Amino acid sequence: MGAKEEFLEIYRSHITRKGSQQLLDYLLSDASDFFTAPSSTRFHGSHEGGLVEHSVNVYRCLADYLSRPRTKELYGMDYSEESVALTALLHDICKLNYYKIDYRNAKNAQGVWEKVPYYTIEDTLPYGHGEKSVYIISSYMRLSREEAFAIRYHMGFSAEGNKNDIGRAFEMFPLALALHVADMEATYYLEGSVK
Repeated sequence: MGAKEEFLEIYRSHITRKGSQQLLDYLLSDASDFFTAPSSTRFHGSHEGGLVEHSVNVYRCLADYLSRPRTKELYGMDYSEESVALTALLHDICKLNYYKIDYRNAKNAQGVWEKVPYYTIEDTLPYGHGEKSVYIISSYMRLSREEAFAIRYHMGFSAEGNKNDIGRAFEMFPLALALHVADMEATYYLEGSVK
């Protein structure tokens, strides 16, 4: 099963709240490149379909992290399957229609110059990273406060903004920390160069 098929299976099985089908219809429409977009320009998932692969990887990592007895018993992290699927699968929806293909000259293996494609950024909705994801999702369905904070702060301390706010969000909304950990695990260990 490919990443798109797995995404669709998880989404349809777990995300059922009002507006979820309309959001999925949009993601599947010609107006969206969600299933073909890269996840970055040069780093993890910088290839066609990288965004959906990353989203599925984050879901797997988050589900695994939250299944540990310690997270439930000691930290009280017990979330519905819908919250887990929604936050993981849609945390980077802000990257939808964000990357474009451009061309530059580079030498090939024979030393001959040729035009090669690369990804560049064309941000038509400059609203931040996590906050843009919350904004897009909220246009279709209502998020709980914890889901919104988890998506908003999934970048952790590497995000722009007041570092005290990030730490406070992690204290107040444990799902934010869990999603951040899952995002980093997927980025650096499943998709990155650490193996």
